[in-house]
Amino acid sequence: MPENYDHYISKNIIAFYKRRLFAPIAYLFLLLVLWYALSLSVLLSPAHLSQKESLETAYRSHTEYVSTTLKDLKFSGYTTTLLGQTTGYFYYTTRAGECIIVLLSPSTSEEGLPSIDEVTIQGKIINGGESYDTLLTNLSTDLNWTENGIRNKVSRYYISEPGFHKLGNYLMFGAIFVTGGYALLCVILSALYIFFPTFSPACQDLALFGNPKKLLEQAEEELATLPQLATEDMFITEHFFIETSVYGNAIVPINEIIWIYKYSTLHKFFWYHFSISYTLHISANKHLYIQCPKNIKSDIDGIIDYLAEANHNILVGFSEENRLKVQNIQGTPMHFEKFIAFLNKRI
Repeated sequence: MPENYDHYISKNIIAFYKRRLFAPIAYLFLLLVLWYALSLSVLLSPAHLSQKESLETAYRSHTEYVSTTLKDLKFSGYTTTLLGQTTGYFYYTTRAGECIIVLLSPSTSEEGLPSIDEVTIQGKIINGGESYDTLLTNLSTDLNWTENGIRNKVSRYYISEPGFHKLGNYLMFGAIFVTGGYALLCVILSALYIFFPTFSPACQDLALFGNPKKLLEQAEEELATLPQLATEDMFITEHFFIETSVYGNAIVPINEIIWIYKYSTLHKFFWYHFSISYTLHISANKHLYIQCPKNIKSDIDGIIDYLAEANHNILVGFSEENRLKVQNIQGTPMHFEKFIAFLNKRI
């Protein structure tokens, strides 16, 4: 326990948000590494495939995801299916002096139009495998070509529009940008609270009862000069209850507290019970609720006894009677029950 409490609350707020910087920064770094390692930017903005560039050249230069315009496409009569549903239609056309196969999505091909004059798609260049070889074999029979003849004329590579996985890409990028944005927001807010502790939620809660900056200064001064009661991470001064733990920080004027009680949690691993921790619950005016988790029973009992003595209007202990009294004091906020009652009344 420190002997010097000068600016102790602000120092703990700064330390708390410094610790909280690590996870979002590590996550943003991981996203950045994956972005470049997996070349995700090409999915967001695929390279333009010019009319003069062959599919093999693009594929060998690692330009697999492309955007291109194709003309005069003819339906081959063959499709791909997944779980009984048609997922693509094979077309053939010529470009860059070679005949190529293109797999179009059902929406682009309008469920297999006989011919398409022009279409612009985003797709993936794929090196044909066994199923592609079977397609060429069947297509050579349909066109009265020899198998060797069609393989000499048709590119070994084909463009697959369904292979671009638009929906999957949208979901992936949505998850990346939403979670990355949240992580970046956490970094920005944590940095703000580190440089300006007064803006932290613990201090801004004091705005319910007055000027948060002045109340913080008063709490700091009282804690530095003469703390009335001190545990490892909970303190009582003349006018304030203060928490400075690894789980969070809180400052509550004692005269605003209306209800306190403790709640025990049994920690176990499978069938082995290895410890019990206690959480202090504090309800204050203006619907301010504070939880101080993972404390020992003697510390919480001492805090409850001291607060009850300092403010005789505080309700002590969890009971239905005390809950109803607090609800009567606080009033009922617009929560789920009132919202349902409002809807029923409107209906």
